[in-house]
Amino acid sequence: MSFALAPERQRQMTEILARYPTRRAACVPVLHLCQAEQGYISEEAIAFVAQRLAMSPAQVMGVVTFHTRFHTKPVGRHRISVCRTLSCALRGGEEILGHCERRLGIRAGETTPDGKVTLRTVECLASCGTAPMMQIDESYYENLTPAEVDRILDRLLSEA
Repeated sequence: MSFALAPERQRQMTEILARYPTRRAACVPVLHLCQAEQGYISEEAIAFVAQRLAMSPAQVMGVVTFHTRFHTKPVGRHRISVCRTLSCALRGGEEILGHCERRLGIRAGETTPDGKVTLRTVECLASCGTAPMMQIDESYYENLTPAEVDRILDRLLSEA
């Protein structure tokens, strides 16, 4: 199966490439377009980006695996990222992760059977002063307690 961008995203890629002095400098924004196209970055998308930006697939994969916002397999409609670095760990981050796992019935790195939520850990969300914290989609939730996590998950899971 080969990867291709829809015409509108192909136009956006052309505009992105025009803004950068070298093609490879556009790797991150082009990967965002690819992820928007299919919801994650497949091996085919990596080959597509490598070919268009004159990079090796290994170089593109290095970019994908470095950035926590890229996914290499399908993910849930909502993505919960629980910080696991020292500040969060010292202030209860492991308890928050365990609470999310029990509540969602999945482990970090998994997606709920209904495809609604993917839970994962990340190295740092740059909110050390308000630890423990997690990010859901584009929103930060800080100074968490299990009770606050329950309120957040209740809202999230009640959505259609």
